[in-house]
Amino acid sequence: MLYLWIKALHVIFVIAWFAGLFYLPRLFVYHAGTTDSLSDDRFQIMERRLYALMTLAGIVAVVMAGILIVLQPTLLSQHWLQAKLWLVAALIFYHGWCGQIVKSFKLSRNAHSGTWYRWFNEVPTLLLFAIVILVVVRPI
Repeated sequence: MLYLWIKALHVIFVIAWFAGLFYLPRLFVYHAGTTDSLSDDRFQIMERRLYALMTLAGIVAVVMAGILIVLQPTLLSQHWLQAKLWLVAALIFYHGWCGQIVKSFKLSRNAHSGTWYRWFNEVPTLLLFAIVILVVVRPI
């Protein structure tokens, strides 16, 4: 029963994490197009707060996943989980990259256009598709 509670918490925090991963790059799209300091300041506050919340959600999701593996270590021998963990590592890298972008906007050093951020915003969607397919279908 404990395993199912931990799994439920894992899924809840993964959803919260992905909500941030979907929304933060969309804020970058709009922020990249701002020209006035009031909007710039507003976006910086929104990005900083969202990044903090999604970081917390991501940490809890990863901790819950770690507990699940501790409770059932034989899962690590399954190829679908190994592939999923590599994709989660990519997601963590993407999350960190978002943090660097938040810092670049704070320092007024944004180097990308709104169009670039629109494409950047698609990365977590692709990772989500792959992760859900691995977990549900277990093709490997």
